Parts: sequence; C-alpha cells; structure tokens
Amino acid sequence: MDKMTDAGHRSVARRNESTSLTPAQLAERSIIPYVDGANRQLVDSFRELRTRLLATSNDNFITLIAPVTDGCGGSFVARNLALAMTFDQSKNALLIDCNLRHPSQDTSMKIDTSRGGLINYLEDPEAEVESMLYSTGIPRLKLIPAGRSSYGEMESEYFSSFRMRLLLDSLRSSYSDRYIFLDSPPTLGAPDARMLSELADVVILVAGYARNTPTDIAAAAANFDPRKFAGVVFNENA
Repeated sequence: MDKMTDAGHRSVARRNESTSLTPAQLAERSIIPYVDGANRQLVDSFRELRTRLLATSNDNFITLIAPVTDGCGGSFVARNLALAMTFDQSKNALLIDCNLRHPSQDTSMKIDTSRGGLINYLEDPEAEVESMLYSTGIPRLKLIPAGRSSYGEMESEYFSSFRMRLLLDSLRSSYSDRYIFLDSPPTLGAPDARMLSELADVVILVAGYARNTPTDIAAAAANFDPRKFAGVVFNENA
C-alpha cells in the first residue's frame, strides 16, 4: 500500500476470544503479521490510514472499502484495515464481506461458514445476527461472510433493503467501540458499491498501483458522495 490522498434486532453478545494464530498463519490468511516488528512499513501504513479515519469522527462509523476494478486488492485492504483498528485494545472491528459476486474473506481467513452469512441473514427473517458473526482467531476482530455462493442478478438490491440498513444500525449501536468495515465489489461495472456507499459514513477507494488509470479512478470516485469520500489507497500488491 502506497498512500492515501484527501482524506429492533437483539443486542449482539460480545464473545471473548484469544488468538492462536502464529505469524505464519497470519501470512497464510493475507493478514499482516504485526508482531516482532515484522512488515513494519506496511503495518505503519495501515496504522496511518486508521488514524486518519478516526480523525473524521468522534463516534464509531461504517467504512466502505471499494476497489476500482477486480484485482485491485480491495479485500486485502479491507481485511488489514479492520485488523489495524484492533491494534487499539479499546476498539473492536467487524468486517462484512459484501462482495456477493466474488466473496473471498472466509476463504482467505480459513473460516468454516457453515452457519451461513450475510445473504442467508437478509433472506431469512427468522435468522439471528449472532449466528452470522464468526471469530477470526484475532482478538476483537469478527467477520460476517457473504454467505452462500450462488449469486442472482437481483441480490445487489438487498443493499438497499430495510433489513440491510437495520442490520448495520443494530451492529453499530450495540457497542460504541465497534467499527464496521464493508468489503465492496468493484466500483466500475456494477451498482453494488454505489448502493453500499449510501449505508456507509466513509468511503475509501482502492486502486491497483500501475493497474488503474487516472480516468478509471476518477470515474470510480464519481460514484460516491464527496462528503463521504476519504481518498484513494494505491495498493502496490494488486
């Protein structure tokens, strides 16, 4: 990652967890090992991004991480930015995989999602929020995976549904120290990211370094409310 420019439901029970993941296991999950000074420059980049986000509000907030196109590494940025929030032991992070077309967070983090995920919850009025929250092996970091892999063309409409909005409101209000990160589908080519941005407080665009053109980046950024747009992260690993 190079730089950033311009910058009811039942109460969800908190469950204590401790990590048993080694630095090697973190690396297998494309999570930056943050112990023993490893990857210091990359870790500091995410710390800086987290600090800039926290400066935008005194309250917990919802951040949308939206790649310009496929292959930009948006899911990598979303995962590690959520992780960076947990470096502060007074804060918790929840990562929600909203890339229904190509979900990846559960696979990357090697989590068995047999209880279902976001789509299952949105489709089933009887589903409980608790069943969709998965431990990641990292303290204070939870995941809501996308859920079942089959994707219908109309499923992006779930992002504009009352149930989706109510879910996010409940997740945020249940704990004042919970910061929510939405892993978005690519911005160009589908309306999903724009629809999700209406639910977010802050939007971060992820561009592949030397991959996306300035025209692509400008076209993607135009999808978002300038008042919410925090800037662009250029991901060198895309």
